[in-house]
Amino acid sequence: MAAPDGGNAVDTVLMVVSELFTNAVRHAGGVTRVELKAGAGTVTVAVHDAGPLPPRPRPMDATGPGMFGWQLVQDRSIDVWVQVHASGKTVTAVVPCLPRESFRWADEQDRR
Repeated sequence: MAAPDGGNAVDTVLMVVSELFTNAVRHAGGVTRVELKAGAGTVTVAVHDAGPLPPRPRPMDATGPGMFGWQLVQDRSIDVWVQVHASGKTVTAVVPCLPRESFRWADEQDRR
């Protein structure tokens, strides 16, 4: 899979999963479920946790670790939403992905 910007969409999906998972562990008491769903040109990542509070942006601190994951998730996804429910919340991100075959024509043109 390739990302629309030419990067590797697998790496992007893994980064989004990692950031949402880490945020749930660090700020919401842990993960209760993770879902990945492939769609037409997308992968939807949903991370469920027991925390009732939605994620919030935090000020960047160049001297400390982290504090930019939520922004990364938003930047690399075409849609992000939070659904609060009785047992906590679900944070969902839709990551754009293109099948590698989409680039075959461009690759063939480059070789000519």
